[in-house]
Amino acid sequence: MVKRRADAPEGFFEAEAAGLAWLAAAGGAKTVAVASVAPGRIELERVVETRPDVAAARSFGAALARTHAAGARAFGARPDGWHGPMYIGRRVLPAAEDATWGAFYARDRVLPYLEVAEQVGNTTAAEADLVRRACDAIAAGAFDDEEPPARVHGDLWNGNLLWSAGGVVLIDPAAHGGHRETDLAMLALFGCPFLDEVIEAYDLSAPLRAGWRERIPLHQLHPLAVHAAGHGRSYGVALAEAAAAVLESGGNEGRTSLE
Repeated sequence: MVKRRADAPEGFFEAEAAGLAWLAAAGGAKTVAVASVAPGRIELERVVETRPDVAAARSFGAALARTHAAGARAFGARPDGWHGPMYIGRRVLPAAEDATWGAFYARDRVLPYLEVAEQVGNTTAAEADLVRRACDAIAAGAFDDEEPPARVHGDLWNGNLLWSAGGVVLIDPAAHGGHRETDLAMLALFGCPFLDEVIEAYDLSAPLRAGWRERIPLHQLHPLAVHAAGHGRSYGVALAEAAAAVLESGGNEGRTSLE
């Protein structure tokens, strides 16, 4: 399967290939194989899709835990060996080399896309203020933990999972060093067949910290901000709702009202 984009920015498909190779090197979740890559073009193996089932979901959950456990140099780190730009969809994904998660996440995974969302009118000023308050708490370390940087797919919604006879195959990554719960939260945000089985198998392989379900809105701020920047007003509303949930969970003292 060949993907082409005449107006592809520098390193667009090359970044995709580097991310796929880095994820594959973890020896966990399967990734689509790259046959060739060049400016404006990438050729991938064709994956024959089949119906999702419980066995494949469980296998994927355990495999994803292994991918995450392979780790990264730092939060925000590029795939090993890649020194060019990174992308999520068609938007630039900032790179970083942070030792702590919160500052990186707020600065590089939420605020850049919030700014665009506000410019195009998909978030109101009050909503944007709420998100910034949540980011202030996140950046200050309110949700930092002892989790090391994980090797994350970075754009793990159901459309980037292909269910094949050989199991789940990952495509279109925005791979970087991040928090493993962000990948899981993105699966929950956009839906995934047999998600409970995926999570159960993941948790058996690499137990999640207590309270991970309550932190789902925190980790959904990134994908919601990306979508609010280019996919409509409804995502701006959802982004603000997630920010309110973050503040209510202990990230801020005071009001969370949009009024």
